[in-house]
Amino acid sequence: MKLFRRKKKYKGDADKKPAAKLSVKPLEYHPKILLAWAKGIEGNQELLNYLLENGYKELVMATHAIRLKDKARDWLMENGYPHLMAMINAAEGNKQALSWLRKNNFHLLYNMARAIDGDAEGFKWINTNSTQEWFYLTKVIKEVKDEIEMGHNDIHKRSTD
Repeated sequence: MKLFRRKKKYKGDADKKPAAKLSVKPLEYHPKILLAWAKGIEGNQELLNYLLENGYKELVMATHAIRLKDKARDWLMENGYPHLMAMINAAEGNKQALSWLRKNNFHLLYNMARAIDGDAEGFKWINTNSTQEWFYLTKVIKEVKDEIEMGHNDIHKRSTD
């Protein structure tokens, strides 16, 4: 699959930036990439490999972060995707992360987190203000997070974390 290869961007003097400044990379993806990511979150390893091999490592790491992998969560924070990590944390009920998204004008991620956490108004906002691909992605993440939550609440299931 060689549909969409991301070109390597010049990093310039990225290592000379002050440590205190938070780097936030854009989340601009072709609809087919968003759909591939959603299928990867659902468990399609071939599509996750495709994303990884074609310059979308942040989407693969976000997939692992959604599934509670600490190394992936750290990677997102250290590599310019704190907004993705904030969305994941907010979707897990972290009010501080939700507030940070709203305060920093990440409207889509803010409403995705609300929807994933069970607020129907988040889905309404996405349906009105975004695309079908983002709506579908949000629905998939919600399903996975709900499945994880059910597993954690099942007293008959032993934790694999």
